[in-house]
Amino acid sequence: MTILRTIPSTRLINGEILETSEIILRTIPSTRLINGEILETSEISIISEINYRTNGEECIVVRGVSQSTVILDSKTTDHVVIKSMTRLTIKPDIGKIDEDYDEIVADRYACIEFRFCAGNWYILSSDGLKNS
Repeated sequence: MTILRTIPSTRLINGEILETSEIILRTIPSTRLINGEILETSEISIISEINYRTNGEECIVVRGVSQSTVILDSKTTDHVVIKSMTRLTIKPDIGKIDEDYDEIVADRYACIEFRFCAGNWYILSSDGLKNS
């Protein structure tokens, strides 16, 4: 099952206001237990948004925008893999990333696996990640 959600938005691009839409493609519905709560989510989300907050997905692919920011939401997500097809800034909702970073910046094609534990987000594996 695939769910496609299109969200109308207005963007300022090269000094012009453009009416566009942001796309979230969700595949394979999934029920997960996060922080003692049952959450209806999807295994994979393909997003084209400038700002996005995780919602329990196992995998997120970010594409279709020149840059994006993803907030790691500890209330809905405890483990996620993020594949970046664009320049991407990743920020935790609380705590730090690897106990040191308020945010990290990933270049195009990077893939990063995160786990939330004891108030911080930890990078379990990555490729193409630069010092942030």
